This record gives sequence, structure tokens and C-alpha cells, in this order.
Amino acid sequence: MAASGIAPRILCIGIPVRDLTFRVEAVPERGSKANASHLAEVCGGNALNAAIAIARLGGRVSFAGPMGDAGEMSSRFILDRMAAEGIEIAHVVRMPGLTTPVSAIMIEPSGERTLVIHRDPGLWSVALGDPDELLADCQGLLVESRCSAFSIDLCTVARRRGIPVIVGVDRAMAPTDDLLTAASHLLFASEQVQETAGMADDGEALKHLRKLTPAFLAATRGPRGTIWLDPSGELQETAAFPVEAVDTLGAGDVFHGAFALRLTEGGDVRGALRFAAAAAALKCTRHGGGQAAPQRLEVERFLQSRAAEAPDGSPIQ
Repeated sequence: MAASGIAPRILCIGIPVRDLTFRVEAVPERGSKANASHLAEVCGGNALNAAIAIARLGGRVSFAGPMGDAGEMSSRFILDRMAAEGIEIAHVVRMPGLTTPVSAIMIEPSGERTLVIHRDPGLWSVALGDPDELLADCQGLLVESRCSAFSIDLCTVARRRGIPVIVGVDRAMAPTDDLLTAASHLLFASEQVQETAGMADDGEALKHLRKLTPAFLAATRGPRGTIWLDPSGELQETAAFPVEAVDTLGAGDVFHGAFALRLTEGGDVRGALRFAAAAAALKCTRHGGGQAAPQRLEVERFLQSRAAEAPDGSPIQ
């Protein structure tokens, strides 16, 4: 935990993305075309969205991971926005001749999104740098699960030093993935926890994965809230906050960032999950992907106003 009165510093590890978002009435059928009512260009990517959320919520945050050639437009665009959010960029690695990922995202009136993304496979060959420099004054790591290949050594060092390693899982993990055991906290999405465990029920999937990892395990389920295992292995549930969603892009990432920050501030897991649920709910009420993450005061006021509407969590019978 950070010293009293000083916001914790969290290192986010991932691959940034330049997002082109289009608001559409419906995703067009194959072979057809449709007009978009709005176009926005934002920076994205799981860890970067989480980093923006952490910064907005009052944490100190730095970013490590690969980006494209110094001369390309996408990387310059993203770095400018990272700097504007107060995210430390000293550990971003520019990779000559490669391209920063770009995605095209269609967002329907319900907030549901459909996307296509291009990631240069060469980005995974990145070397992050000296662990002592990366972990200096660091109270937590937040890692994209897809970045296991180039982050596992740093995560292992962090855990050895007692630093929490929170992994945001947005794709199925192999049972042999080293992040399963290097992580202190694994935050799955429902689909990914089922795919990873090979089971169709979130709760049973979490119980199965408990045999493979000592990490805290949770699965987010959008408006159905979050299911998680307590230290005794009992299933618990933290409710979501009902809101009128207009854009779900980046909501899970904002959840991960808010959870990591509250945890490193000294909050317990239950409180961190509730704080994260509030931050994600607020994000869903506005357009802009991760750049629509709320400020700390907004989340605190939201929690106060909704105190009687969403329980803190209870055992699942």
C-alpha cells in the first residue's frame, strides 16, 4: 500500500489501440453498408482503458508495453492522449517498422459493440525493461491476459516482492498459462471463464480454476453483476448497478482499473468490487470507450445515491 496520504502507483501492462468508433442503428448485414450517425477517434486497449480509469479515479499510473514506429500517426495520437490523462509513458517501447493496433468499432443504440482489430504480430517480441525501474514505487500491476508472453517475468518478480498482480482476462487462458499462478487476482469475463475451464456455468468454472491457481477468482457478467470465490471457496455475488447503457465499450477495462486502484488503496475485495461496479456503470452511460471513465467524485456520489439499491454481495445458495 502507498504511504498514508499518497495515492498508490499502479503499472499497467498492455498493448494500446487506436479506436475508430461509429454509432449505427444496427450492424449492417454482410455485403451491405450503412451510414453512421457519429464518428469518434479515441485511444483504447484493455490496459490503457484501465490506466485512464485509474488516473481519473485519483491513482498514479504508468504504462508499459509496445507501440508502433515513432514515425507513425497512431502511436503519436495515443501518446498525446496518455500524456493528457496524466499517465506516465517512460516505459512505453516504440518498435521500429511496426504498427500500433487500430480497431473499427460499431456501437448500437443499446450500447452493444461490434469490432474488428488489427494487431501487428511483431509487437509481442517486445522487451519491457529492467524490473527494478518498472517496479520502483509500485503498489500494484494490472496486466492484459494476452500479454503473458512478455510480462510474466515482471509479474513473477512483483509477486516475489509482495506486489499485487491483477490480470484482466478477456480471452480464454490455457491451463498452462503462467499468469494463472503468477497473478494474485484474476478478473474474467463470463464467456472467458467458461472457455478457460471448459464449463458452461460461471460458478462451476471458477471452482474448477481454483484447483489451478491460488489467485482470487471473479467473473464479470455485465448487468448480472460479478460472481467470485471467497477465501473459503464459497461463491459470492456482487450486484451490478442498473443504468441506461449507451456504450459498453471499455466498461470491463474501467472495472479492472477501478478494482485495482481500490484494492491498492487498502480496500477489501468486496468493497473493491462494489467500487468497480459503480465506475463501470457510470462509464456505460456515456459514449467514448475508456475515455468516458468517470472521475472519483462521480463514483463516490453515485455510490452514496445508490446505497440502498445494490447489495454489497451475499453468498449464492
